[in-house]
Amino acid sequence: MSRGRANGEGSIFPYRNTWAAYVWVTTPDGQKDRKWIYGKTREEVYPEWVQLKAKAAKIPIPTATPTVSEYFPYWLEEVIKPNREDNTYSHYELMGRLHVIPGVGHKKIDPKKLTVRVVQAWLNKMPGICQCCAQEKDAKRRKPKCCAIGECCEDYPSKRVIEAARGALRAMLNHAMHEELIDRNVAELAKLPKARKRLRRRNSWTVTEARKFLESSRDENDPLYPLWVLILVLGLRKGEALGLVEPPEGWRYDDEENALVDLEWQLQRVGGHPLTHKQVLKADGSTDTLPLPAICLTALKIARHNRESARSDDWPETCICGARHQLVLTTRNGLPIEPRNVNRAFDVRCARYGVRRITIHDTRRTCGSLLAALDVHPRVAMQILRHSRIGLTMEFYTQVPDKATRDALRRLSEFLGTPQEKSDERGQDGERGEDEQGSARPHRD
Repeated sequence: MSRGRANGEGSIFPYRNTWAAYVWVTTPDGQKDRKWIYGKTREEVYPEWVQLKAKAAKIPIPTATPTVSEYFPYWLEEVIKPNREDNTYSHYELMGRLHVIPGVGHKKIDPKKLTVRVVQAWLNKMPGICQCCAQEKDAKRRKPKCCAIGECCEDYPSKRVIEAARGALRAMLNHAMHEELIDRNVAELAKLPKARKRLRRRNSWTVTEARKFLESSRDENDPLYPLWVLILVLGLRKGEALGLVEPPEGWRYDDEENALVDLEWQLQRVGGHPLTHKQVLKADGSTDTLPLPAICLTALKIARHNRESARSDDWPETCICGARHQLVLTTRNGLPIEPRNVNRAFDVRCARYGVRRITIHDTRRTCGSLLAALDVHPRVAMQILRHSRIGLTMEFYTQVPDKATRDALRRLSEFLGTPQEKSDERGQDGERGEDEQGSARPHRD
């Protein structure tokens, strides 16, 4: 009986009622090893053997391919954690744990196993998977109220979540390509499915609601009033506002035309880790210098007066990172404000002031809505909000003159109903100026 091997094909042979072949390759770590191929017939194995032999002569070839569930934790710990921001690591870890590994974790990252069809099938199923059921959220409650008692709450993932899950898989496979474990990224070829439409609440305030919130906070001498002004008028992110530092030369409160604020610090707590005050913002475009309208200058004066009034002998002179910077917003003890406490305080004040409850991050959308209501050009609003791409409104980015940005913020400040804030001086004796109706309000010591 013929063994079925032609001349020069000694590495192709029958194996357990099938056929096997191997090629000596150089692995990515520089070692020589055999790469095996299996098939039902010699005609099936031979073309793959020829392709592998030609490929092995050009580039390193791995002999063993990890699964997604094996490679994802390695990628997180060895690539993302040392080189990216804590929030990025936390985001990828969440997407991997909740979506990628449960969906395709059992597949090897080899494009022959983790195919475009496999990834597409996983993405297509995601819009119909209730996350409360999949993650057993209701079962973990002390008193189950929906999925655990057979009444599915239909907590389906949004299009943004599905896109983020695919993005995490795509980023992981891109690194696998850099390590020469695979030769193409199948996640880039898969299409995003159409997510289920859900009834969404309005996620930004109207002009009236924003004005009511700020006026109520100001009338109550709320110690967090400067924070609310910064996030609503300038559209600052929570971490950017809490991490804002006072310049060494101090704020020039009497120079509205040239008053500027530099945005380059942020205060964050990721997971259970300690607070960090770092000179890195969310994106390169987030680090910027913005003009300060009158209402923001007044808010900064209030914040400084609150600090000076509460200063004691044990007042810390450095921020938590050890650098000699004075945080603009602190607690009454001079310590950084806990970000999660801001969320709680915001919810309490929404109820107290009789305005619709939104999230802290929704205030950025509110700022964008206010700018749109003032007929501010979208590209000017893009610079004020410091988006890296305009996406929903424009295709291309153009530089906006500083005067246009300043005018837009001045109009927003006036529209919020505080045109006299710039003349509202807060003296050391604790008295505030008169409001628009002419009534005097006592200052909170």
